[in-house]
Amino acid sequence: MEEVVRAMTCVIDEGLAMYWGTSRWKAAEIMEAYSVARHFNLVPPVCEQAEYHYFQQDKVELHLPELYHKIGVGAMTWSPLASGLLTGKYHKGVPDSSRAAMKGYSWLKERLHSDEGKQQLSKVKELHLLAERLKCTAPQLAIAWCLRSEGVSSVLLGVSNKEQLMENLGSIGVLTQLTPPLIAEMDALLGNKPRGHKKATRS
Repeated sequence: MEEVVRAMTCVIDEGLAMYWGTSRWKAAEIMEAYSVARHFNLVPPVCEQAEYHYFQQDKVELHLPELYHKIGVGAMTWSPLASGLLTGKYHKGVPDSSRAAMKGYSWLKERLHSDEGKQQLSKVKELHLLAERLKCTAPQLAIAWCLRSEGVSSVLLGVSNKEQLMENLGSIGVLTQLTPPLIAEMDALLGNKPRGHKKATRS
């Protein structure tokens, strides 16, 4: 760990980067890196790249908030649409042009056809109805849901064209509609709210 922190500090000292962060690290590993940086007067990580969406919540909502409040490490989250699962494109099967049909993504196709995947798709359909009620798209609602978490610094988007980018950016306008009662309704619909620390949201 000391070698990693020293190496990243060297990169920053050389002017090749301004900050550094981690990706898929455990909370304990991030805390260790921070402790090493403090002990040797080096540069600590400022963010963790973590998967975060409706069906992947534990790390961002249970394990990272403590680091956010203690040492200021934020989350740069990825896969807000769960590899396209939340867009609705898989409601009627796997389109030939979709990611799940591409070579190397057999794991995604298997996931969609699993019992868990079918249950998730059923919940996605209900979330689409909720998005219609809010007069936004399902991807916009899903991304806004990610942005609402206090410790989330940014959400990484994966788009194929300009239209998708503009649609996704529209999620910022949906944020104000995510009131506590609405989030509670979504939690009840999903049925997988992490148990433990209280979820922190932006006011």
